[in-house]
Amino acid sequence: MSDPPQPLGPFGGFDLSQMLRFLQSDGPVHWEVARQVARWVALEGEGEPAVPAADRARLAEVAPAAEQRVLAETGEPPPRPVALLGRAEWADQALETLRPVLEKLAVTLQGDLPDLAAGAGDAGDLPNPFAGMFGMGASGPGGEPGANPLAGMAGMFGALGPLLLGVQCGFMVGQLAQGLLSEHDLLLPVADPPRPALIVPNLEAFHAAWSIPADDLRFYLALGEAVRSRLMARPWVRERLVRLASEYVSSFRIDAAALEAQMGSIDLTDPSSFEGAMLNPDAMLGAMQSPEQLAVLERFQLTTAVLETYADVVLERMAEPMLTSLRTIREAMRRHRVERSEADRFIQRLLGLDPSRRLHDQAAAFCRGVIERAGGQALDRLLEAESMLPTPAELEAPGLWLARIELFGTEE
Repeated sequence: MSDPPQPLGPFGGFDLSQMLRFLQSDGPVHWEVARQVARWVALEGEGEPAVPAADRARLAEVAPAAEQRVLAETGEPPPRPVALLGRAEWADQALETLRPVLEKLAVTLQGDLPDLAAGAGDAGDLPNPFAGMFGMGASGPGGEPGANPLAGMAGMFGALGPLLLGVQCGFMVGQLAQGLLSEHDLLLPVADPPRPALIVPNLEAFHAAWSIPADDLRFYLALGEAVRSRLMARPWVRERLVRLASEYVSSFRIDAAALEAQMGSIDLTDPSSFEGAMLNPDAMLGAMQSPEQLAVLERFQLTTAVLETYADVVLERMAEPMLTSLRTIREAMRRHRVERSEADRFIQRLLGLDPSRRLHDQAAAFCRGVIERAGGQALDRLLEAESMLPTPAELEAPGLWLARIELFGTEE
């Protein structure tokens, strides 16, 4: 009796020749590979999770009601109508909206390896671009193995880099697609305002895990998406997030020894070893924060923490008089964010997000302090311009921020 067929990975049933054809790419990232991997990871190798038609129809009714509530409160029309997406659809969209930052990361990683190789010796000593990898060893002038492993890695990365980076980008986006409840569940660094969207399978799975009235939860999440999409419609918000994220990823430095050790396990005659090595998220990055990243990381994380917390404050203000289950929803969302942070540790390290939620706690205290001293309208001034964001010192002392924006100061 023959063995049962094994489930296919994101590369399908490709043989080696088919896989190596994927080496051809016009840029630093092989985006078709990224798309295939993102969809496979998002769906965990299965089909799109089914959502009963009645549940999807009810969500389609609740979402516009939430939009009307935000319009009545803020006077701001929605940037675009809310979409109801599956995980794979969201992954396709995210690869496009995150492309500028992901390509910046790719250029950084690709540019680092030739520098490392140059310090190791003459890459011209290598007989082929894969020497020093896959157990082949790098050859010196006399043919001795191991003379130039870093140069070998640089040659390999030049050939396989777009494919490897496509896999990593796809893995990251696919992993996000498994857990996010909406397009703006995280304020990701995107150049163009993405369409407001609810990720329907994830939302319904989240509802199934909690004893919350279905329409209450749907309304709350649609309300939050409406609030955050308006925030991200502001050009200065997107420009700041993309600028800081680009500065952050541009400062990555490759841990050459870690990357070579991982890639050394690949056997070119065994495509399964190739796939397994690349799907280890820490393997390809092999990257560590450099000292120059720390200052920009603080500004980036402070920005996202303040903006996300501000959106939560506005959401709570709108939801409180309408939802009797708000306390339960609030606790469910707190746990969702903690669990998401644990699952997406690699992704958050890559993009510079704050998995510890430490700055979010500080931002929540800042928002409360501003409201207590000057009211909600004072807090709304955060959105006027980039210069209105609090500094690290002002985050700990709301009175300093109020004094700077010429409302009033309070001694802390």
